[in-house]
Amino acid sequence: QVQLVESGGGLVQPGGSLRLSCAASGFTFSKSGMNWYRQAPGKERELVATISSGGSITNYADSVKGRFTISRDNAKNTVSLQMNSLKPEDTAVYICNARLWDYWGQGTQVTVSS
Repeated sequence: QVQLVESGGGLVQPGGSLRLSCAASGFTFSKSGMNWYRQAPGKERELVATISSGGSITNYADSVKGRFTISRDNAKNTVSLQMNSLKPEDTAVYICNARLWDYWGQGTQVTVSS
């Protein structure tokens, strides 16, 4: 059974940090590039960050470049998103995606507010 389970979301003040994790199971995690998307109410889903299957290649949306860092641990079947200097406009549900097979998690809510 394929599963992608996100965790680490929550409420944080502007300028704060959060670290999201996505635990994968039921497929060969190390073969797939991984993505983090986000979806805010009333907005289209946005691709935030990507990482290659081996972890050596990463890409970021301009809106998060320099603030977010994607990483993965193929031994633990996890992909993470370190989010620093958070802004209210980062508020969204963050969802991980296994690119090769187009598997999706349920998402974790991130709210940035004072």
